[in-house]
Amino acid sequence: MPSSQSASVLAGSSANSYYILDGNDSQNADMMDFDDGSGPIDPRFEKQQQLLHTDFYNDFGDLFDNVKEIVWGRAKYNVEAPRGILHGRKRVVHEEELRIGRKSNEPMKRSSDGDELPGDRDPDTIFKLGKIGNYEPKEAQRKPGNHGEMGKPVLVDKNLPEVKQAMREYGFNTYVSDMISLNRSIPDVRMDECKYWHYPEELPTVSIIIAFHNEGWTPLLRTVHSVLLRSPPHLIKEIILVDDFSDKEHLKDRLLVYLKQFNGKVKLIRNAEREGLIRTRSIGAKEAVGDVVIFLDAHCEVNINWLPPLLAPIRHNRKVMTVPVIDGIDKDDWSYRIVYDSVDKHYRGIFEWGLLYKETEISGKELTRRKYSSEPFRSPTHAGGLFAINRKWFEELGYYDPGLQIWGGEQYELSFKIWQCGGGILFVPCSHVGHVYRSHMPYGFGKLSGKPVISTNMLRVIKTWMDEYDKYYYIREPSTKHRLPGDISLQLKLRKSLNCKSFKWYMEKVAYDVLVSYPLPPENHVWGEAKNHATGKCIDTMGRPVPGIVVATPCHGYGGHQLIRLNWKGQLTQGEWCIIPVDGNLITKHCVKGTVDGPFVYDEKSEQIITGDLCLTAAKSMDHSTLSMEKCDSENQWQKWRWREIYID
Repeated sequence: MPSSQSASVLAGSSANSYYILDGNDSQNADMMDFDDGSGPIDPRFEKQQQLLHTDFYNDFGDLFDNVKEIVWGRAKYNVEAPRGILHGRKRVVHEEELRIGRKSNEPMKRSSDGDELPGDRDPDTIFKLGKIGNYEPKEAQRKPGNHGEMGKPVLVDKNLPEVKQAMREYGFNTYVSDMISLNRSIPDVRMDECKYWHYPEELPTVSIIIAFHNEGWTPLLRTVHSVLLRSPPHLIKEIILVDDFSDKEHLKDRLLVYLKQFNGKVKLIRNAEREGLIRTRSIGAKEAVGDVVIFLDAHCEVNINWLPPLLAPIRHNRKVMTVPVIDGIDKDDWSYRIVYDSVDKHYRGIFEWGLLYKETEISGKELTRRKYSSEPFRSPTHAGGLFAINRKWFEELGYYDPGLQIWGGEQYELSFKIWQCGGGILFVPCSHVGHVYRSHMPYGFGKLSGKPVISTNMLRVIKTWMDEYDKYYYIREPSTKHRLPGDISLQLKLRKSLNCKSFKWYMEKVAYDVLVSYPLPPENHVWGEAKNHATGKCIDTMGRPVPGIVVATPCHGYGGHQLIRLNWKGQLTQGEWCIIPVDGNLITKHCVKGTVDGPFVYDEKSEQIITGDLCLTAAKSMDHSTLSMEKCDSENQWQKWRWREIYID
């Protein structure tokens, strides 16, 4: 939609409708005091205004509004021209010893279209040790006295009523976030090598898409400000905020008025009903005009020179999706930190057979393919929140499956689709984005609350993309065996039209290291709720963090933490956790990677769960909740367990 549009527009069908607005929308603006867009100062800041630097404008106008040409790295760009390099460098590729991926007499390749396994080195991206990269910015640091500068923690009393309310309402401490500048400095946590990469000067333009629902004011705006502050302006075509039917007052007229200062660069789309994260992202992508769409969560801060490393591989191969390294922003004190032991340790995204996201250190195959530790590397899947993808390629892939609801499973749907249909996923070590991990999800699924949304999404994914490997998901999640995924005929038609490869190919060529950590699971011998004859109670892990004591509680028939599995190789599990005997008790623990066996057997005649000469026994205590391993006695009713399979409707 053109940025010049000034009126609200209703688009889409009644079942999938949304309003498109931009920062120039003047509706209701004349009735409001514009000020700086922040509204009245919260009373809790009145005594500390000067110290805390809480004005929401945060010097942004000084940085962008009145600047027609800005210096980025060592080149000057005109922010009004799409690729307006006024002064800078010509493309330099004659340092033969530094060329990557081609012999010196080979012609330069502009782009491949995914015929080979994607992820080959980009010949136009050059490493020059000792020569600072062409997109490296010189970011001015904030005064050290300001709260949260350089990603330092802001410590307040967690028992303050305002803090407790913020945590309940948002799942993170917006009280602290409101103390911190929207343009705060953060530490450069990249590998040192990253500073010496030279990227093509002609990179694709970008539409940043940020979906949100009832987001906090400063976390949302700090996401926007960080993108504009740390990105080459000529590459940012637009930032699209997609409001998934929020009802908080600060996200209504106040947000629209605040966005006016960006002169159409930041646009706002409002869903006319709750659509969920997955569909909201697709709505944003369909309205985007940039060459590449980048999805960010609404509580992020992009790091130094984050953008060119994501775009260069896509320029080289339009069917590659790129993923930044995700750093952590503490939900309590807003400190910025890396989440891995070291920035030069790299991990691929994989999964276990219940389709929970996992990571594993990159394999020797990926190590030998790369010349530098800071180069992008292939990954079978990704965590789902933050990534870049060519807009037209995303459209060819059908965006996300429109049958997926709210959230859950979308990262696998997109990952399998990309790889099996001729594309690839690259993790990019030189692109870092900080992300706040909530303490809890502060809102529900709206009209779908209480429905098995996530499991239905997973079924759509496995029935569309996993072929005969779907049986391993059913072993891991047996209660879904009789559920239907809904109509997937259009997804199967899309797969056929794109001439996509089999899941067996994907497992052998791309996700070859999944089976190292998570072997194919054997069939379940028994599964469901295990009910004791004497007490009538069921085995229950209670959802406690591992290692946790396993107990017996009243059977509720809903599965969950009472859905226990015992496979033919003796492994007793609940969800992804193994259950093992320790000092006469049962505890949950992480399953040993690469194993599917365990110490238990179930005797169907005696109805005992046995390991060695010991049997699982319900205690004769007052509440009958304790479980222990006792000497087996085939007549003991406290040792008898009857299994009942539980299916999700």
